[in-house]
Amino acid sequence: MAKVDYPMTRGVRHLQDKKVTFTPHLYPFEEHGGTGHAAACLHVDEHAIVKTLVMEKDDGKPLLVLMHGDREVSTKNLARALGVKSVAPCEVDKAERVTGYQVGGISPFGVRQPLPVYVQQTILDLPRLYINGGKRGFLVEITPEALQKALFVHPVDVAIIP
Repeated sequence: MAKVDYPMTRGVRHLQDKKVTFTPHLYPFEEHGGTGHAAACLHVDEHAIVKTLVMEKDDGKPLLVLMHGDREVSTKNLARALGVKSVAPCEVDKAERVTGYQVGGISPFGVRQPLPVYVQQTILDLPRLYINGGKRGFLVEITPEALQKALFVHPVDVAIIP
């Protein structure tokens, strides 16, 4: 089998430092293609594509939310789970500044600032998941156990069907 050439991002270095086994997947990035495009390119269910969302609490403190590609975050339920008044998506410039990644290529691994990571609990039931490796058009395939080895995650139940 041919070796896949892939970018050496901060996310990849983080996974290597944590001794996490992953399979790299490159695909042609499409502006506004989202997880549906990634799933079609990789021939996998969009439910197994995990998006990394940068949100902020009402005090302005950012956090990461890992969500199924075919679901959205109920910010009301997330705020309730965190015990705060409200949670909202970060502005693009803030998301890029705190993570060090470009929107469309934000990985939860190797972020510039340490951020709390909340994961939709049903992601942990998947056999394999595909999550951004730190560059647009680059996903890493890992197990939920590997995700938990690489990051300290807080499971939450905040998914809604769009």
